Parts: sequence; structure tokens; C-alpha cells
Amino acid sequence: MTIRSQEDIVTRVWALRANRWDIFGFREEVLVEALDLDHARQVLTPRHPGEWTQRVDHESYARDYLRFAIGKIIEHRGNSASRSVDKLGELAWLLGRDDIVAAMDHAGYPMYGAPKVKAFADGFDWPFLDDLDGDDRPALARMAEGQQCDPQGCERGCAD
Repeated sequence: MTIRSQEDIVTRVWALRANRWDIFGFREEVLVEALDLDHARQVLTPRHPGEWTQRVDHESYARDYLRFAIGKIIEHRGNSASRSVDKLGELAWLLGRDDIVAAMDHAGYPMYGAPKVKAFADGFDWPFLDDLDGDDRPALARMAEGQQCDPQGCERGCAD
């Protein structure tokens, strides 16, 4: 897969900052790791220059992060799931998949973002339920439809 140009990424980082679309910096983290050193210097703050590392294989990272995100949804981890949705959306943008970004934007955020994460997986034609077994598979399928994980009621915190 082809990623966006270095200039496009820098422009997006500045737009995220200007519009306050990334309060916690999760999206920016994905983008800055896609920059080479010269472009990273344009967006790194002087007090944090040592925190930059470049990631080369964004597709593998996206696949791995998808599995991580699914785990956070299954575990009912609200903040971690929210961070995962932000990062997956930015990875879709970075990989040039505006169609997936739009699908994720269109999907609702019930059940820890499961519909958004499913839109990401479906857009890339990557497994969403395949790596799960036991009760996790039907629970995630229900959550991706915006329903609580257990039709009899959830003891871990999700609700319709």
C-alpha cells in the first residue's frame, strides 16, 4: 500500500492541532511515526525531539493494531477502545483509504466503537471475527451491530 506524501502528513498534523481534533495526540502519534526525520522536525516540539521514531511498515502496524483494538472492545475498555478507533481512522487515512475513513465516520460509536472498527476491518477486507473463539465471537458480532455483548445483560458495563 502507498502512504500519503510527507508534505500531506505534515499538513494533516498541523490541521489536527489547529482544529483540536486530536486532544490527546493519538492521531498525531500515528502520523509523526510516518514521517522521515526532516519532516518530523517540522512538527515535533523542541522539548520532545527525542520521542520520534519512524515506522516503515504501516500496513502491518494497522493489522496488528486492529487486533489490539478488538481486544479492547471485548475487554470493555472505554478509553483504550476510543484511542484505538482514533488510531485506526488515522491509519486508514495514512494508507490512502478515504473510503474507509468515510465508512468509519458514518458508523456509530456504540459499544466501545465496535461498528467503527468493523468498518475499518471490512474496508481492508481483513478479519474482524476470525481470530476469536468461545463467547467472544458472538459478543463482538453483537457489539458491532450496536448491541450489548450479551443479550441477557452485560456484567462488564456495556449497555444498549
